[in-house]
Amino acid sequence: MAYEDRTYHGIQGVGGDQEQRLPARILVEKPEDGPTQRRNVTVLRDLKVKDRELGGFGWGYNGSGTSRTAAAVLADALDLGTPEKAGLSMSEWPQDETLVALREDFCIDFLSQFCDEWRLGRAAVLRWARAWYLQSGVTELPAALRDLPPLVNVRV
Repeated sequence: MAYEDRTYHGIQGVGGDQEQRLPARILVEKPEDGPTQRRNVTVLRDLKVKDRELGGFGWGYNGSGTSRTAAAVLADALDLGTPEKAGLSMSEWPQDETLVALREDFCIDFLSQFCDEWRLGRAAVLRWARAWYLQSGVTELPAALRDLPPLVNVRV
């Protein structure tokens, strides 16, 4: 499969009290270069939580909502299908132990630090994941991590 760049855009739920608040969303967008990159973006898809009763997406802390966000972003970035198919979901068993450890470290390194609205490029996710695999001594890489595109050296 050819490399496709994407940007993950997290938007914290807005609204009144907890019961009336809109759920947090993660949009997968086609990145655009230049000063207008955040205007008129093309939304490729809206990531979903399979079982809303267990809770929705979250970030800015380390908990179950953050784990669901990590599962959705990693499954998409690594081209593994849904979090359930990938063994990343918290509500499905069996879970892949390596992917669960990846998910939880992604929460700590990225998502627990995020504010209400954020954007994260797929390239950053893939490069972080590849380093995580190598540091963990795991040699069997997901296909998306085997042939990463070269880094572009940008001079300002």
